[in-house]
Amino acid sequence: MTAAESSIVLVHGEEELLRGRAVSAAVAGARRSDPDCDVRELAAAALAPGELFDLLSPSLFGSTRVVAITDAHEAGKDIVGQLLDYARDQLPEIVLVVVHPGGARNKALVDGLRAAGARVVPCPRLTRADERLSFVRSEVRSHGGTIDAAAAAALLDAVGSDLRELAATCGQLVSDTGGRVDLATVQRYHRGRAEVSGFSVADRAVVGDRAGALEALRWALSVGVPHVVVADALADGVRSVGQVASAGRASTAELARALGMPPWKLERARKQARGWSERGLHRAMAVVADLNAEVKGTVADPSYALERAIRLLAEAHAEPAGRR
Repeated sequence: MTAAESSIVLVHGEEELLRGRAVSAAVAGARRSDPDCDVRELAAAALAPGELFDLLSPSLFGSTRVVAITDAHEAGKDIVGQLLDYARDQLPEIVLVVVHPGGARNKALVDGLRAAGARVVPCPRLTRADERLSFVRSEVRSHGGTIDAAAAAALLDAVGSDLRELAATCGQLVSDTGGRVDLATVQRYHRGRAEVSGFSVADRAVVGDRAGALEALRWALSVGVPHVVVADALADGVRSVGQVASAGRASTAELARALGMPPWKLERARKQARGWSERGLHRAMAVVADLNAEVKGTVADPSYALERAIRLLAEAHAEPAGRR
């Protein structure tokens, strides 16, 4: 069976953002054919052979089903054997997506799926500068914007090589500029060291790492990252954690679709949500709402307002559920 005919998608490579997007694209493709298709996403290590057999069995009603198996390098021997057996006798109404991050573990599964005609979506780590430049240009275009070569290079210098941050920044810049991203805009929004950004501050703050967040904040401010950019990143981080914490239990694909959030961002927010109480989150949301007004002109010292907000977020993160 050829890759064009196969209903198996092998998502293969180290880059987490690209893997998440490949899974979302496979689900979206299935939904275009069958809007009511059943979508299941499961970690390979948690799968039992009997459960996988049921998922890969034909539906009584002939409806489409998407089965996404993540972290396939951690699959047990029985699961690997079952997946390879299925690949040799696959069903057209089931879209099987197998996500493998590369490496030697369970390479036999990757090789077997390729041999069976699976459609392969490469998700390599983008290590060369020209690859990351192409990613930035493509990302800006996907949001309906344009960016010239000088602006794209400056954006890489400012944000760094993390594709998650690059993707989020490209979307924000297109939104803020109306579509045309030039060098002056990038310099205004993202001056400074590659490893310093509003995201680096927010990632520490939303897990209660007060010392780490304050250190990242001082670096960011010392190299000229605007106060409002840091405040927006903190608000986005708290908002994402709050959305995920209140969304209940569902698969990554289902929640990402319901919340309008990329899968990689959803997974990060899930990890960051651990340890937060409902009361703490309500308090954190009030903190970032006040901060938004403060950095836009209601206080004389926006740097102090950011430091104070980080301390208050750490206190909110530590607040137990029963506290009044």
